[in-house]
Amino acid sequence: MKKHGVLNRELSIVLSELGHTDTIVIADCGLPIPPGVKCIDLTIRQGDPSFMKIVELLHEEMEIEQITLAEEIKEQNPSIHESLQKLNYPAAYVSHEQFKQLSQNSRAIIRTGEITPYANVILHAGVIF
Repeated sequence: MKKHGVLNRELSIVLSELGHTDTIVIADCGLPIPPGVKCIDLTIRQGDPSFMKIVELLHEEMEIEQITLAEEIKEQNPSIHESLQKLNYPAAYVSHEQFKQLSQNSRAIIRTGEITPYANVILHAGVIF
């Protein structure tokens, strides 16, 4: 039995399979999941687990080279936006519609219980060397 780090089997597998430039999406509970993209649904109930709880977990577990956000997060969800900025990753901004298009190329979408608008991020895998 695994003792430390991510214990969720599906999430652990996806993280271990990531290569440079692969992407993972962390999403609120409303983001549509494109057909063919693996969904790791961590939702327990509204708000649980929170978006930032899962972002912070992957911040510890994954080498992240940059993030992509929907432009709308700046005005529609400033507190989440500020929390993401504190992680100091280079950020690219696209429209929410473009964000949904980009999510189609993700290795997985991790659905959280977050119920605030535009609480979605694409994490781009970096390399550890």
